[in-house]
Amino acid sequence: MAEVEKAADELVRAAQALYLDGTVYRELGPKGAVMDLDDGMFVYLIVPRSQCVYVRQVTCL
Repeated sequence: MAEVEKAADELVRAAQALYLDGTVYRELGPKGAVMDLDDGMFVYLIVPRSQCVYVRQVTCL
C-alpha cells in the first residue's frame, strides 16, 4: 500500500501542474487509467473540476 500511496501522490502533483485551476476547466475530463507497480497495479481517475484524483481499484500480486 505504501507504493500505491507514493504513486498516487505523484499523480496528484502532476495533475496540479497540468490543471493549474481545475475549477475553471471546461473540457472533457481525462479518462481513467491504470498504473503498473512492482507488486501490482491500481486504476485511477483524475477529475480536474473537482480537483480530485480517485483511486478506484488496487490489485496486489
